[in-house]
Amino acid sequence: MSNVAAERGHWPRFALHYAEMVVAMFAGMMVFGAVGEGIVAAADLGYSAERQPALASVVMTVDMALGMAIWMRLRGHPRAGIAEMSGVMFVPLPVLLPLLWLDVISDQTLMVLLHVAMFPLMLLVMLRRRAAHGVRS
Repeated sequence: MSNVAAERGHWPRFALHYAEMVVAMFAGMMVFGAVGEGIVAAADLGYSAERQPALASVVMTVDMALGMAIWMRLRGHPRAGIAEMSGVMFVPLPVLLPLLWLDVISDQTLMVLLHVAMFPLMLLVMLRRRAAHGVRS
C-alpha cells in the first residue's frame, strides 16, 4: 500500500478522535460547570453568568479544557500535546472579550463565537500533529 493510501486509511480514526475531543470538552463543561455552580451556590458568592459574562466565558473555557485534557491523558497523550491542545482553546478570549466590553457583541454572542472558534483551532493543532492524533505518514 502506498504512503498516500495508508495515510488516507487513518483519516476515519482521526475524525473519530476529533469527535472524542469535542465530546470530552462538552462533558468537562457539564461536569465541572455543575460542580462549580454548586460550590458558588454553597458559598453564596453572588456570581452569575448573566452579571459576569467575561468571567463565565473564562470559567467555561477552563471547564472544557480540563475535560479534554483529562481525556487526552487517559488516551496516553504527552503533557506537551495536552498543554498545546488545551492552550489553543483560550486563544479566542483575548480577541472576543474586548468586543464584549465595548458592547460590540452580547454575552450570548460571546459564548457562541467562543465555541465556534475553538473547533477549527483544535482541528489545526490536530492536523499539525497528525501522528499524535491517529494519522501516520
